[in-house]
Amino acid sequence: MVTFNSGRADQGAVFDYQLARLIALVDDMKEIRSGASPERLAADPPILERWAMARRPAMCLTGLSAGHPLLPGDGRAIVTSDLCLLADDQTWARTLSRWYRLGRPAESPIGDS
Repeated sequence: MVTFNSGRADQGAVFDYQLARLIALVDDMKEIRSGASPERLAADPPILERWAMARRPAMCLTGLSAGHPLLPGDGRAIVTSDLCLLADDQTWARTLSRWYRLGRPAESPIGDS
């Protein structure tokens, strides 16, 4: 998840780094869709031996949704897809799927003591 400052063109090094990573991923996906092979796309890739699939938690949002295009109803409890961007004033969030306008925060968010 990357924070951003609304209305500024310069978002800083972390924002630019993550943007470049996502652009590279999308570019590779477009190439694969066009029939390119990983051998052509990967420049001197590392080898991963004894690999296995694993899971790790990703930051997301939870709350009461209104106006969601796929989850109808007002006040419907949802968990979003991976949180990618959060406005520094916490009024906007971008998940992997879509933008959310953020209303009031919960009384005690997860992780607060």
